[in-house]
Amino acid sequence: MEKVIAVVVTYNRKALLTECIAALRNQTRPLDAILVVNNGSTDDTEEWVSSQKDLVLINQKNVGSSGGFSTGISWAYENNFSWIWCMDDDGYPKEDALEKLLDADDGCLRLLNCAVIDKADKKSFVWKTQHYKNLDDVDCKIIEGIGHPFNGTLLHRRIVERAGVPKPKYFLWGDETEYYYRIVKSNDIPVCTVADSIHYHPATAFSIKNDWDYSSGWKMYYYIRNRFFIHQAKFNNKALALLHYYCFIVAFTGVVMLYQKTDKLKKLSFIMWPVTDAFNRNFEATPPVILSKLKANETFSLTGSINGYLRNTWSAIFTPIATTRGRRAANA
Repeated sequence: MEKVIAVVVTYNRKALLTECIAALRNQTRPLDAILVVNNGSTDDTEEWVSSQKDLVLINQKNVGSSGGFSTGISWAYENNFSWIWCMDDDGYPKEDALEKLLDADDGCLRLLNCAVIDKADKKSFVWKTQHYKNLDDVDCKIIEGIGHPFNGTLLHRRIVERAGVPKPKYFLWGDETEYYYRIVKSNDIPVCTVADSIHYHPATAFSIKNDWDYSSGWKMYYYIRNRFFIHQAKFNNKALALLHYYCFIVAFTGVVMLYQKTDKLKKLSFIMWPVTDAFNRNFEATPPVILSKLKANETFSLTGSINGYLRNTWSAIFTPIATTRGRRAANA
């Protein structure tokens, strides 16, 4: 029998982690191992996991969800597990979720995913899953062509051999989507959601239309920057990927202008920082660096915000052109 390991990435959410671990221990198809990757939690997560004899623990600094899953998937692969079941600490699988996933395996290599269901009402899909809104609408066992990584995603080791592991440099917000497209698009591996394999997760209220606090909006940096690399993985044509990213920038700028109620000009100026870093493939910005810059910009004048927006917009537009010309000159 092929060995299955669960990989759970956690950070400062011990109560949610214990709920997830309890659900993993209660699977009708028992797991061969449970690996917890602790991303530098400052609560008592490490002490609790260390006291659990059936858990494998890896402690590391906080390198985001991408770094956590990169570490966990790599460890599972190197230790010869056949199946790697990935999830964050804020969700948990129904007791027969793993059994249903493995039952759906027909021997053909594909990315298997749980149906991600609102843990509050136990029936609504958390994210768009084709045209289905809740479990009662589903009229098939396998929903082809869609999945929501790291919420009960089951990888066979052959996928890791072909597509690698998540890239730590993306940190969070978009890292899972880039990995998804790297598997499905770049490596032509089919994806599906197994409708009767349930993974419960909190409903997400995130929307870029919601007014976000400028001084603490550090996650927006990764959301904007990582979009560039999502499009690179999604489209084999680099020009098409760049065009889609430009469209995203224009659309995001429009949303800020229309829907943001506070610090609108500062947010417009801020947008172009992650865009410029994306074009330059600069991955040095950590959460403390981003927060420091955001807090420093709180004192910017109206004129400074406008000038910053124009300066960064100019840089973002012409950086790819200058880079391409430089490469051509070097190769001439």
